[in-house]
Amino acid sequence: MQEPQTTRMPTGLPTLDPILDGGVPVGSMILLFGELGAGNYEFAYSSIINTLARMAKLPASEPRFPVKIRYITFTRLESDVRHEIVQSFAADGVSEDSVNFQFVDLSDFYFDRSLVPNEWYSHSDTLTQLQKRSERSNIFMKLSEVFNSTEPESLIILDSITDIATQTNLPNLWQDLTGFLRGAQRLVKQKRCTLYLLLSKGIIDAAKEHEIADIADAVFLFRWEESTSSRRQRVMFFEKFRGVMPHLEEQDLVKFAVRISTTEGFEVSNIRMVI
Repeated sequence: MQEPQTTRMPTGLPTLDPILDGGVPVGSMILLFGELGAGNYEFAYSSIINTLARMAKLPASEPRFPVKIRYITFTRLESDVRHEIVQSFAADGVSEDSVNFQFVDLSDFYFDRSLVPNEWYSHSDTLTQLQKRSERSNIFMKLSEVFNSTEPESLIILDSITDIATQTNLPNLWQDLTGFLRGAQRLVKQKRCTLYLLLSKGIIDAAKEHEIADIADAVFLFRWEESTSSRRQRVMFFEKFRGVMPHLEEQDLVKFAVRISTTEGFEVSNIRMVI
């Protein structure tokens, strides 16, 4: 039985949402798990751009779009992220000023105990830095504050789990990360949010990749494949999708060819049937 539209939050991708009966179930934690350059970042960027465009002219009959978009990063500059999103789209009206989402920069917390010089990531004076250092706990406590302050029915992008997972040689960090993700999986359901987790494939141990995938409600795998014309083709798999996978498998909608263009962004250009 198809779920009512009110239980879905659109991804904003016009070639994907119809396949998903209007979008993803509200409260979904979705792992965007990709080989380098295979499309997981473009998926997130296209979702942001298209969602913002649709939110601006949303009729009452449309499915529920997020009320806010929150982009959380540990290492990247806001200007760099905005510029990268805009450079991915040559559509009219898309500019860095028009990409209106809430940017949360946690670089102070990420780099604080590293060898990176303060002036590379912080504009605070020495006294302010010392005060922050004396007050701050670990990065997951700060992340929890950010999640708690996020409005219900929002879209959250966490860029990226790779940044934290690569430091798992530090004491208790892996347990802190998986514990936080399990808690966040519960919170996004309570707040009826959608959470995208970006993770690069092949950077951390396969066992750790599998544990993160086990926590998520859905795993979208982005990878490269050789096509019949000997050209590389991006493909996307739904490796896991709680509550949705039976519907997808009944219609053989599990593996997709992907096209990325400057006008439309991330597109499902051809649905590949799984036999």
